[in-house]
Amino acid sequence: MTRKKLSFLIVISLIMMLLLSACGTSNSGDKGAAEKETFTVGLEAGYAPFNWTQSDDANGGVKIDGNAEYAGGYDVEIAKKIADGLGKKLVIVKTEWDGLVPALTSGKIDAIIAGMSPTDKRKETIDFTDNYYKSNLVMVVKKGGKFDGASSIQDFKGAKISAQLNTFHYSVIDQIKEVKKQPAMDNFPAMRVALESGVIDGYVSERPEGISAQSANEHYKMIEFNDGFKTSDDDTSIAVGVAKGSKLTDKINKILSGISEDEQTSIMDAAIKNQPAAQ
Repeated sequence: MTRKKLSFLIVISLIMMLLLSACGTSNSGDKGAAEKETFTVGLEAGYAPFNWTQSDDANGGVKIDGNAEYAGGYDVEIAKKIADGLGKKLVIVKTEWDGLVPALTSGKIDAIIAGMSPTDKRKETIDFTDNYYKSNLVMVVKKGGKFDGASSIQDFKGAKISAQLNTFHYSVIDQIKEVKKQPAMDNFPAMRVALESGVIDGYVSERPEGISAQSANEHYKMIEFNDGFKTSDDDTSIAVGVAKGSKLTDKINKILSGISEDEQTSIMDAAIKNQPAAQ
């Protein structure tokens, strides 16, 4: 073999190695997520006014990936602002609450924007951005019922109380003395049905969802407390969930810093007003 041919083969081999290396780099972990043209967000689309499912794109609804329906709500509006700030197309993936963190850690989604609190337990698995909302805990009860006039959590002594599965809402029920703690439920629509049918006397929620519940159905009432649940700031704050060490964190924080508290309130008020009546 001549030296000229040998040199040619060496050059070809080097080119192939570089191509393979480039392919490997572009598909690796969070760097690939940071470079792609879409921003894929996971949420339940069942936690009004933070997020819900609707039939069309009214009031800024975004089509759910692989679904004929659309998602709307406070989280969706925040997701749109983040996607715009990142210069990416927003993709919404409807995911059950328990599936959100696995979807994020597996790379199926780039972020969780679903009314999720940055608790210490969750921080063991994923990272969080700065907060994009903060809210107090309330109880949702049946209007005109036994617990309609409650002002303290201790007024719910003997009451059948539930909350969403795998949330701190469920753990704070234990602060009520002699409460009849019921099994946790998968989602808020299920809790509303259980409340109206009398299976439970109330469920723990956050103030926006409580306002949403009583706005959507005249049979529900939100109870705010003078003597309420003891919680930490992380429990009552809401942040964007991202993969451990994500390159998106700083970029998202910069975008969130441009959304004032007044604007957050305005977006939330609009979400409460625009929620579908059935939510």
